[in-house]
Amino acid sequence: MSISANLSMMSGNQTQGNNTECKLYLEDWTFHLIPVYILVISVLGIVLNVFVLMVFCLHKKACTVPEIYLSNMAAADLVLMSCLPFWAVYVLRHLVWPLDESMCKIVTMAIVMNADCSIYFLVLVSIDRYMALVHPMTQMRMRRPSYAKLGCLLVWGLGFLLRLPTLIFRKLYYEGNVTRCHIDYPKNTYLVFALIPFIFSFCIPISIISFCTIKIIKVLTNRLTEGLESQNTDRKATTLVLAVLLAFLICWVPFHLAKLLVILIKLKLGIITKCSVLYVLSICRPTFTYLAFFNSVLNPILYVIVGKNFRKKLRNCLSSGVM
Repeated sequence: MSISANLSMMSGNQTQGNNTECKLYLEDWTFHLIPVYILVISVLGIVLNVFVLMVFCLHKKACTVPEIYLSNMAAADLVLMSCLPFWAVYVLRHLVWPLDESMCKIVTMAIVMNADCSIYFLVLVSIDRYMALVHPMTQMRMRRPSYAKLGCLLVWGLGFLLRLPTLIFRKLYYEGNVTRCHIDYPKNTYLVFALIPFIFSFCIPISIISFCTIKIIKVLTNRLTEGLESQNTDRKATTLVLAVLLAFLICWVPFHLAKLLVILIKLKLGIITKCSVLYVLSICRPTFTYLAFFNSVLNPILYVIVGKNFRKKLRNCLSSGVM
């Protein structure tokens, strides 16, 4: 995750053997509009995810398997949202980092790691719904709280390992009196460190979520003929599954497409050579980055607050006086 006030990209026509350097500057409005957007989604995300965690933690009964996944997802989203204001200040200061190098590493690591963890908790929820609806005969054996907790632990570990290079290679560098928080991979390793997160943070999760969603919708569609009572329930379930998939696609697909284009540019394959295209990409990339983080605001709304079981837990907490 990075944006640059002075992003230089080499655009070359390899058939002619000449290279031109495009000097790309972020427009001044981005340094004012983006911080406001970041702060708004941070406040919304913090409030919503704290609310979700309070209900799960204060309720007397133990969490079910889906609730274990949802509470961990809310925790990941909460940490992510809590770190974004640091980046808002960074952008507002025209990408002048105000803190020391350790905070440069920790804040960035916390943002990208918890974004990955949030996505994989979304994967676990999708798999859980798939098991419950598509393979109901085996769900009792597989859907145990102990397995769910182990799965969450593995997700946290995977998130840390995937973003460990961020902690290692993110550092401060200086342009005169200006201090930047920038990631600097070792020479000839950029492609590896760029493609691994792309595959594990997007390609694999979107494949699993899409597979589970298609299977779930197929099962729910078949049930629509079973009676009027089941139609209403299944229609709501189908709408929720589609809404979650659509929200994930809208938030994350533009970000990863822009990231893929940046990878192609840095490889200097000559696929993207026009400075006008590079200029548009320099604007879209940070915009799509913060659009992706909006998914952490939508998660508690789509998956939890609209759910009947969550509303029941909330009523119980309110009636018992714990909230």
